[in-house]
Amino acid sequence: MSPNNPLTTARLLRATAATTAVFVTFAAAHAQMLEPARIVAPLVTPAAAPLHLPTATPAVLAAPARPVVPSALPQPTALTAIPPPVACSAPAQFTRFDRPLLRTARRLASGEPLTIVAIGSSSTAGAGASSPDASYPSRLAVELHMRFPAEAVTVLNRGVNGEETNNMMARFAADVLAAHPQLVLWQIGTNSVLRDHPLNPHAVQLLDGIEQLKAAGADVVLIDPQFAPAVLAKSETQGMVEQIALAAKQEDVGLFQRFAVMREWHDVQHLSFDTFVSPDHLHMNDWSYACLAKLLGGAIAEAATRPITAASVHPATISAKRDVH
Repeated sequence: MSPNNPLTTARLLRATAATTAVFVTFAAAHAQMLEPARIVAPLVTPAAAPLHLPTATPAVLAAPARPVVPSALPQPTALTAIPPPVACSAPAQFTRFDRPLLRTARRLASGEPLTIVAIGSSSTAGAGASSPDASYPSRLAVELHMRFPAEAVTVLNRGVNGEETNNMMARFAADVLAAHPQLVLWQIGTNSVLRDHPLNPHAVQLLDGIEQLKAAGADVVLIDPQFAPAVLAKSETQGMVEQIALAAKQEDVGLFQRFAVMREWHDVQHLSFDTFVSPDHLHMNDWSYACLAKLLGGAIAEAATRPITAASVHPATISAKRDVH
């Protein structure tokens, strides 16, 4: 058969075209196998294959992600703009005791254990503090330990919420004298003022209580009411403060002028009541309890280590019989 025959030529062309079509079909199929990204997976419904994922609420699913805008990020100056802690201070005239604490001094000088009883109402118990450890007696124990690390100093908290002077005196035997303390801190006056009780009967009770504590052979320090809005609203407040100061002078015992110290914070140092009074406008808070303990600890340390004359420590002045505990 001659290659120049038209029929032969037509047959060759048809065979070539068929071969080309088969090759193109095969190449296309092979290309799909090499391109997995173009393989579309069938949709699987939850009924056919449940997904074990946390359930999201429609609101969460619909909420678009919020972009982070650089200008909205906290700036370094904002991170460092933290107000400094409030300094704890008060004039020495409000914290220094007029008389040395002779029995306390003897205990510290001899290296014997020192026992302190703090008796009072809610501001001794620690109302307004975040925990019992933040009450002033607890903080005072820490302060005295730092000042006298080699001595065994115990501070007993005998505060009871809501009590008045006569209620505390009824507890003297069990809660104060039974511990044989060398120092008694007696916080008084606030509840009597809050309940509008007359001052004269309280004066008699106060003097009687001081005599009982002195007869037991303990140093005594009185702590007057707090300078707080609820107390300031009462008409007898100033009279109570003056009465306690007069009793301390007459009985020759120590006086920690809490009212004057807190007034100094507010009127002179310009601290707001929110800084040192609880939201109830009556009780102290963690900061003021800690500051009270710091100032009181300093006053105790100074009065117990104050240079005194030989006559002041003569056995005739300090009865060994009373200080044998």
